[in-house]
Amino acid sequence: MKKVLGTLALIGLLALPGSGLAATLEERIEELNRQTQELRLQLEQLRLQQQQQEEAIADIDETIWEDMSSRFQWSGDFRTRYDYYSRDRYTGLNPNRTITEKNKSLVTNRLRLNMSVRALENVEFVGRLAMYKAWGMQSPPETSAGYFGGYPAIDGNSGRTPDDNKLLVDRAIVNWNNIGGSNFWFSVGRRPTTDGPPSQLRLNNPSRMATPVSYMDWPFDGATLGYAYDNLFGIANLPGRIRFCYGRGYEAGLGENTLRDTDFAGISWDIYNRNNRFVYIQSYVAMNVFNYPDLNSSVINAVNQNMATSAFNMATTGYGMSEADAMSFFSMMPDMSFNRDNIGDIFHTSALYMDKFQNLSFFVGGGWSRTNPNSKGMFNDSAGMMQDMVAAMSQFVGLAEGDPGYVPFAGYSPNTSSKDGFSVYVGTRYDIPSTNFKLGLEYNYGSKYWIGMSPGHDDMYASKLATRGHVYEIYGIYELPGKAVAKLGAASFRVGYQHYRYNYTGSMDWNTKPYKVGSAAERQQAAMLEALGGFAPLMVKSADQVYASFDVKF
Repeated sequence: MKKVLGTLALIGLLALPGSGLAATLEERIEELNRQTQELRLQLEQLRLQQQQQEEAIADIDETIWEDMSSRFQWSGDFRTRYDYYSRDRYTGLNPNRTITEKNKSLVTNRLRLNMSVRALENVEFVGRLAMYKAWGMQSPPETSAGYFGGYPAIDGNSGRTPDDNKLLVDRAIVNWNNIGGSNFWFSVGRRPTTDGPPSQLRLNNPSRMATPVSYMDWPFDGATLGYAYDNLFGIANLPGRIRFCYGRGYEAGLGENTLRDTDFAGISWDIYNRNNRFVYIQSYVAMNVFNYPDLNSSVINAVNQNMATSAFNMATTGYGMSEADAMSFFSMMPDMSFNRDNIGDIFHTSALYMDKFQNLSFFVGGGWSRTNPNSKGMFNDSAGMMQDMVAAMSQFVGLAEGDPGYVPFAGYSPNTSSKDGFSVYVGTRYDIPSTNFKLGLEYNYGSKYWIGMSPGHDDMYASKLATRGHVYEIYGIYELPGKAVAKLGAASFRVGYQHYRYNYTGSMDWNTKPYKVGSAAERQQAAMLEALGGFAPLMVKSADQVYASFDVKF
């Protein structure tokens, strides 16, 4: 500023007339002071304008940042999968000979869209929409016996079983992280409880895809309170996190009924999770479990009607009762209709160890289940119940032991004792060096009373981790070469083969006693249920499945 004023003063002096007669020196100085003041005002105006421009630019930057932060971040995956499935099973009409049932070509499409957005600095929303359908169908593919996927359509497999082409809300979660600056967090919504570890190996995902181990593959709504730590019990470099989880498996609703809500509650603990090593345990209880899920009332009514008709025909045709005698007989019998009810609790605990040595990933897991039935019973001998009804018929018409048509009593009563089941699950995957190929092997076994809580499984026809018997699987993965354009971009082919060998019936069921598939006597008992039109267990001896999928992530 001083330099500018000095220059102006010099110019003014040079402009003085040589004669000095036009104006006095004082007038020239006054003029220069006036001009200097005007320049100061102009410079101040320029400074204010520049400040306003800088503030406007800052406001624009902040607006852009807020707008970007409030936008959803999208990702997703698309899968087309081919399946060949064949099973050998015994039927109620001929429990001593198997029939073979096949679906030589089942093709499905699955689209999943992931979304996330921040509401506050430490509050975020995470969601996933899913469409899953079979080619040429707007409903689950038909099966000659049982339900497609091994379980009827319920909340616990919504979006996980092929249906129509609508987008369903598969996950919807709000996370409140670092509560009060601590290591605690709270989460609520449609939980991430499908495709849990170690599924990421077989499904070729670079990271964990859900909270619980895949023995628990049941979509449900609930909440979690968790704590993350870097040092376990004061031991340095032992990071992990522990969660208390609660969820609802079935809402009983409003009205006069005997049902109560079915709830889950338990602990999910990442004991150690660093690099490729993962040690995990979970333990929970399913409280007030239902005997049958939320089936359409017409299905239950049809079963009850079939049972009543079959029993009445057996009384009149098989044992020669008159209609009046048959009505009198059934009036004395206890009600054996299938109505929904709460039948007790299920305790469930599982553990998993995962690690990687060079290019070899591997895992070892195990599970334990225990029933705690109420007076209604769990794992009831339904065939024994039916036998007692037929035995009562034979004695009602006066038959004695040794007479043709005489049937002895089985001494049926609801099973109110607890039953323990267990499972083992092992597997490995080798990533072949300097190639895009990966090769994996898996094996799992379930005991007689094992309960796998996995109606949301991804095994198409039958949950392998709910099997009461043995399942062997081999698969190969080829990752397509090419530079990823999308942030999570990847594409791969996966081909695999599964062989199921069943020891007992009723996988994923806690109502009916498991009948030994290899025992002719027990198959005969199970066949009686089918003959009388009840919920008969499928007597599958073995099954084979070949699959091939094309998976794209974006």
